[in-house]
Amino acid sequence: MAHSPGSAGVPTPGTDTPARPPGLYKAFAASLTGTALEWYDFAVYSAAAAVVFPIIFFPASDPLTGTILAFSTYAVGYISRPVGGVVFGRLGDKIGRKKVLVTTLMIIGVATVLIGVLPGYTTIGIAAPIILVLLRFAQGVGVGGEWGGAVLLSSEYGDPKKRGFWASAAQVGPPAGNLLANGALALLTVVLTEEQFLDFGWRIAFLASGLLVGFGLWIRLRLEDTPIFKAIEAHGDRPAAPIKEVLAHELRPLFAAMLSRVGPDVLYALFTVFTLTYGIQVLGFERNEVLTAVLIGSGVQLFTIPLAGAVSDRINRRVVYAVAAVCGAVWTFVFFALLDGNNQFLLIIGIVLGLVCHSFMYGPQAAFIVEQFSPRLRATGSSLAYTFAGVIGGAIAPLMFTLLLSEFDSWVPVAAYVAVAGVVTLIGLALGRNPHATEDDEFRLLLEGSKI
Repeated sequence: MAHSPGSAGVPTPGTDTPARPPGLYKAFAASLTGTALEWYDFAVYSAAAAVVFPIIFFPASDPLTGTILAFSTYAVGYISRPVGGVVFGRLGDKIGRKKVLVTTLMIIGVATVLIGVLPGYTTIGIAAPIILVLLRFAQGVGVGGEWGGAVLLSSEYGDPKKRGFWASAAQVGPPAGNLLANGALALLTVVLTEEQFLDFGWRIAFLASGLLVGFGLWIRLRLEDTPIFKAIEAHGDRPAAPIKEVLAHELRPLFAAMLSRVGPDVLYALFTVFTLTYGIQVLGFERNEVLTAVLIGSGVQLFTIPLAGAVSDRINRRVVYAVAAVCGAVWTFVFFALLDGNNQFLLIIGIVLGLVCHSFMYGPQAAFIVEQFSPRLRATGSSLAYTFAGVIGGAIAPLMFTLLLSEFDSWVPVAAYVAVAGVVTLIGLALGRNPHATEDDEFRLLLEGSKI
């Protein structure tokens, strides 16, 4: 029979904070490396898709492969993420966080390495782009299942009263991965000629992800599962049908978590993706000038994201998140107004401050989403919210920005789109709940009681 915290015979949690598990720092590192690998792969793939893949896998003389290119570049990675969220999210609640994270890391890493050794179109013909699409699909499935488990791995090891900071490990992954990828690509372009880069240099960037995979697996395989899942497992409280339970009993938390993600995703797409197009094509900046500004902003985020998570542990998490959403929307209008002139210093300041606004949403985001769901359904709920919100938020944002700019020939509709996304996030925060740290304390006490 399933047991739940707070039932008869279960000790009531005291005021003392549970002892910090010895694997906490390993859990933080394991969470960080997985999401860093995810974004490293994303950045490397994006660069290769623009420069290398049209030559190696999608020759322009073949219309069929051109169609596959469009599908692989814009759709596959996002379509497959919800698949990973559904499959691995429920498994995280059924078989454990650790097992799922080992599996998803292997899927992402193996797929990326295989892309690095995949023969081109001239060698194996149409099979080359087809296999590339399948490997990209596999990457997306792994990514979709990675985030929810990575967040739980670090947050469920730590003190629930400091969840904002510990859960931010997974959130540092995007800027860390972007910096690693762009650093690797920059090094290769300096060391190799353009012909060498197109011939074999780009493959080195993909194969290098194997180092991150190996390090991540080394850490994850040495960890036990989280104390919360072990308590749920020990008392037979694992859900039989977690997706069904989330949809039946925790639909409001699911919508709160999904909507809260829209604003940060859209803001991030603006300052890291759309600014490249707008800065180069509209304002006349050199590509390296805009890229430098984005990389400086990413470097700043390595510090501001965990800082924001820690601040949200001391101040109401929803308030910190909401203030950042409003600041992000307002700063977008200021940012575009500042960039009417061709001044790189203002460009750098604008992007850095925009990404700081993003940090104070993105840092607390993981903890906020986790806290919306009961502990026994966290992996499922968090994964569903993350992957499906990504489709309606970050996936379509760059396209919408481009369409709005093309249609109205003005940045004002673009900034208005960001503002609307911010309002959607505020609605999600209003639907959400504040942390219930005692839930975790009760499950920890259940685990201690099972050892007596």
